[in-house]
Amino acid sequence: MERKAATYADLVALPDRFIGELIGGVLHASPRPAAAVAIAAFNLCAAVGMPFSAGKGGPGGWVILNKPELHLGEDVLVPDVAGWHRERMPHPREVVAFTVVPDWVCEVLSPSTKALDRKEKLPIYAREGVRHVWLVDPRARALEVFRLEGADYSLLATHSGGGHVRAEPFDAIELNLAFVWGET
Repeated sequence: MERKAATYADLVALPDRFIGELIGGVLHASPRPAAAVAIAAFNLCAAVGMPFSAGKGGPGGWVILNKPELHLGEDVLVPDVAGWHRERMPHPREVVAFTVVPDWVCEVLSPSTKALDRKEKLPIYAREGVRHVWLVDPRARALEVFRLEGADYSLLATHSGGGHVRAEPFDAIELNLAFVWGET
């Protein structure tokens, strides 16, 4: 028996305690993140958002959003954090879901989402031309930085621990990993 493809209506009907995504016609419902994941996502959004979105202590020029709903072809993805160069996303307040492909996405890995983030979502981001992807693992205290080269991602660096690092595309500032992990 052939399985019916999930629809956007199926995604919207999910209870609020789930984050829904449509990948290849399959509905993926993930529970709201545990504290370590939520803290890392929030702190990362603040650490990158202030200098790059607000221009405080950094160059500005970006729109940084927490948990945006991305409509990429037939797929609907919700990265933990995403960013667009401001000239590509001049008026983000006028939409609920975004069809403009981000320039950068960050997925904060949890035990329940890390396989989906790596195996299902990463190829979609590559297909759509997302230039940079960060995978953040708060349990391992690690940041993986990827750059799109051709049709695939190249791992540029893996940073771990609580030091200060520079990571594309936000290498104009030092990112305090201890702050991202909620240790400061």
